[in-house]
Amino acid sequence: MLTVLWYGLGTAVPLFLGAAIGLRYDLPRPALAGSMAFGAGAMVAAVSTELFAPAFTDQGLWAAGGALMLGTLVYVVADHLIENKLGPAALGWALMLGALLDGIPENAALGTTLTEAGSAGLVLLVAVAVGNIPEAVAGAASMRADFPHRTALAIWGVTAVLLVAVVVAAAAFADSLPPAGISLIQAFAGGATIAVMADSLMPEAYREGGWWVGICTAAGFLIAFALGA
Repeated sequence: MLTVLWYGLGTAVPLFLGAAIGLRYDLPRPALAGSMAFGAGAMVAAVSTELFAPAFTDQGLWAAGGALMLGTLVYVVADHLIENKLGPAALGWALMLGALLDGIPENAALGTTLTEAGSAGLVLLVAVAVGNIPEAVAGAASMRADFPHRTALAIWGVTAVLLVAVVVAAAAFADSLPPAGISLIQAFAGGATIAVMADSLMPEAYREGGWWVGICTAAGFLIAFALGA
């Protein structure tokens, strides 16, 4: 259980630190864009090696593919509703809720991978942790005008605690789930992760960083893939 807790903190602490940085400092936009692209590349490796591939092997194309597309659809619809409900004036809230929305299935998948023999979930941990930093930086920076520093930091702190709890709960109940259930949770998380990359990370990274974010994306993929090799 200690290992599970450490992995949960490994996803949540970067989120909290990113929020603290966004509330206090104005980072150069190219640097933030590079970190977004690096996180997206790491997510590509995580989806292909630790989320969808095991589900495809265990459940086949139709079941795994259906779960993947469902995860994508749920994220896209929920993100669209959040944007319409909160509007551009509440971008910080939208990004924070987006971090929670994609973080829950990702952290649930991470918790289930920690129960599998021979799998430490390291690629997924790196992908989630790296992706959380720029999302939190941008979201927290957008809250500066609407919230006191401590209030905004507390909101992101609660979000981080919830994500740790998701990892712990998923690991605790993984043994009671059938193998098919674990595989489909992982595929679902893979779909949500793909949607995050397509809707948020990559468009924003290219808009702020330009052509060189492709190099950052490839570097993120290479490092994450090498960690899981």
